[in-house]
Amino acid sequence: MKFEVKLPLFEGPFDLLLFFIERDELDIYDIPISQITEEFLDYVHHLEKMNIEVASEFILVAASLMRIKAKMLLPRPSVDEEGNEIDPREELVRHLLEYKRYKSIIGEMVQLESDRLDREKRGNITKEIRALAESTNVEAELQNLDLFKILKVYQKVMSRYEMEKNKVVHQVVQYPYTISNQKKHILDSLQVSSRMAFTDLIQENPEKIYVIFNFLAILELLQLQMVKLHLGEGFNNFWIEKQEEVPVD
Repeated sequence: MKFEVKLPLFEGPFDLLLFFIERDELDIYDIPISQITEEFLDYVHHLEKMNIEVASEFILVAASLMRIKAKMLLPRPSVDEEGNEIDPREELVRHLLEYKRYKSIIGEMVQLESDRLDREKRGNITKEIRALAESTNVEAELQNLDLFKILKVYQKVMSRYEMEKNKVVHQVVQYPYTISNQKKHILDSLQVSSRMAFTDLIQENPEKIYVIFNFLAILELLQLQMVKLHLGEGFNNFWIEKQEEVPVD
C-alpha cells in the first residue's frame, strides 16, 4: 500500500503566513513569532523532502523570521530616537496587511477577467479568416524571409540561452541542528558541570551555523529563566550557569 502526502502550494511566503494566522485565529498585530517561525520552516522542510524547488522569496522570509525571533529574545529591546521600544515585528505586520489588501481584490479581478474572456470580439470575419490562412501558409512565410530576420531570431535565441545559463540557482541546505536539541544539550552539560563557558561550546564544533543555533538556544533558556549568564573581562566570553530553583513554601 502506498501513502501519498499532499502539501498545499501557496502563491508566496505571505500567502503562507496569512494561512497560519487565519487558521489559528491569531492577532495579526501581535503575531507569536516563535510559533509562526517553526510552522513556516516546517513547511519549507517538507517541500525540500518532496524535491519541490523552494522559491527565493520563501528563503528570504524564513531568514527574516529568524532575525525577528532573535531580536525578540534579546534582553535589551531596540528603542527609537524618542526612547520608545521598537517592535521587531512592525515591518512584517505592515507587509502582511498590504498583501492582505491586495489579495482581497484578486477574486474580483479574476471574475472580471473570466467575464471578459467569455465575450466574443466584434470584427471582420473575412479578414480574420484570411489572416488565419496566411499564418498557416508556410510557403508564404518563407517568401518574406531574409538574412536580417534570421539574424534577429538567432540573436533572440542566444540571448535566451545566456539568460537560462546564468540564471541564479538557490540551494537550500538542511542542517542537522535544532534549537530544541541544543537547549537539551546545554542543560545536559550543566548537569555534569554547574558552569560552562560559551567558548567551550564553540570548540565542540566551530561551524558557524552550529554556533548560531547554540546562541539562539541560550537566549531562549535565558528568556525561560532556566539559565543565567556571567560576562567575562573585556566582554570576550561569558559563562552559563543553571538557574537555581526557588523552593516553594
